Amino acid sequence: MTDARELANQLPGIPRDREGPVFNAPWEAQAFALALALHRRGLFSWAEWTAALAAEIRRAQAAGDADTGESYYRHWLAALERILVEKGASDLATLARYRAAWEHAAQRTPHGSPIALMAEDFPP
Repeated sequence: MTDARELANQLPGIPRDREGPVFNAPWEAQAFALALALHRRGLFSWAEWTAALAAEIRRAQAAGDADTGESYYRHWLAALERILVEKGASDLATLARYRAAWEHAAQRTPHGSPIALMAEDFPP
């Protein structure tokens, strides 16, 4: 089985240091891990994933993204959301609901503390 480092090395432009991929924020690592887990569970092939990510990056560049590296994991997350919908694993409404809940949770969480979703983060 291919390990995470091998898979990461297949992606051009991924931020890295001498040890491998690096993340600017915890959510980036979580998005990365989620994509790997879904791939391993068979939701999509790695070729499908790289095509989805490349398409997302092209869309962003066409919309004016300067592609300086700061937005890489935003593209990663957008590609992950798109492939989840395309594969029928989620829908746009559910993704929007969770995005809003995470934003609410982040607003109520003191700086430096881990963000945790609670029932109160979801609107009725």
